[in-house]
Amino acid sequence: MLTSSALTDQIHTLTDGLLAELVDFRRDLHAHPELGFNEHRTTAKVAERLEAAGLKVRRFSPTGLAADIDPATEPGPATRRLRRVALRADLDALPLQEDTGLPFSSTVPGVSHACGHDVHTTVVLGAGLVLAELARQGALHSAVRLIFQPAEEIQPGGALDLLDTGVLEDVDRIFAVHCDPKVPVGQVGTRIGPITSASDTVTVTLTSDGGHTSRPHLTGDVVYALGLVATTTPALLGRRLDPRAGVNLTWGSVRAGSAPNAIPTTGTITGTLRCLDARTREKAENLLQELITQVVAPTGVETEVSLVRGVPPVDNDEVCTRILDEAARAVLGPDALVLTEQSLGGEDFGWYLTAAVGAMARLGVRTPGGRAYDLHRPDLVVDEDAIGVGARFLAQVAAGAGRDLHT
Repeated sequence: MLTSSALTDQIHTLTDGLLAELVDFRRDLHAHPELGFNEHRTTAKVAERLEAAGLKVRRFSPTGLAADIDPATEPGPATRRLRRVALRADLDALPLQEDTGLPFSSTVPGVSHACGHDVHTTVVLGAGLVLAELARQGALHSAVRLIFQPAEEIQPGGALDLLDTGVLEDVDRIFAVHCDPKVPVGQVGTRIGPITSASDTVTVTLTSDGGHTSRPHLTGDVVYALGLVATTTPALLGRRLDPRAGVNLTWGSVRAGSAPNAIPTTGTITGTLRCLDARTREKAENLLQELITQVVAPTGVETEVSLVRGVPPVDNDEVCTRILDEAARAVLGPDALVLTEQSLGGEDFGWYLTAAVGAMARLGVRTPGGRAYDLHRPDLVVDEDAIGVGARFLAQVAAGAGRDLHT
């Protein structure tokens, strides 16, 4: 069995031998992005490469796949069952026109990898190829499952579909990375506890008899009531819930009427309710209906509130976060770790954490000293050196986490 330092050295060597191929692979994915549940070409490309490495691939319907890497030796007699570590990647792109000017820009009009999922997929593929070679050499003593899921960008997320297939059966810990264009290449960000938010969609529909704007006293004024909902409800919510839970209600669309002199009969306002704390999320959902009803009551307008649940928070387990930290120091150096920010963005990796413990790290993709981009923008450019960094890091995470499970 290799020592920890020898294992890290071997991970470095194996990853270095794959770098050119991985960059080409990522560029191919980037040029051919596919939207959620339509990642047929992407699924086929990943499956083809894993099968070429001797791995048995399990495909899901309509898209997505998983592959297991078995350890060189069975667990000791004290271990009742084979324990497995999972690495997860997401395959889908965004319905966004790319505007980078890169020679391998998206060839699909209106679709691009503006969230870095092409990088996530390539990084997990690279880590898997390294781990598969370690297993062939008899140097891997942990079981690993590679998970490539569809539709992360579609609420409530493709992770739910894979969980229904039993993809986390026999998995004890699961890990993932997400591109962070604010963090320089060579660094990863971690944090114990929630790093992303629950995200639920709220729709409020108001109705009345409508009427002439010269006689607002004869009808319920839907537009006025919408204004109260838009401005008053977020303020009241912030006074009824603990602000440390990171509750945020923000509206994205208001629609009512079409004539300047007619009070409409109906109007809607839609937005997102976000929360970093899962328990406070439950309170917020119940409280929201109560507050909106109270806010609108004086206007005489009828109210209907619809809340569609999205993803839960990504709440990093303490032990799993320590495993990320140790792997980063081992494979990237003592200065590789930064404390990641909490984000009110949603990420469906949170669904996996309802079924197994795990943690997500943020992978630095910014060229050191270079421009800071942002995710979900048409001009997003990532530094491709992050591909090798991410593959090394996740290979080290899986190998280290698996060792820990068997001690």
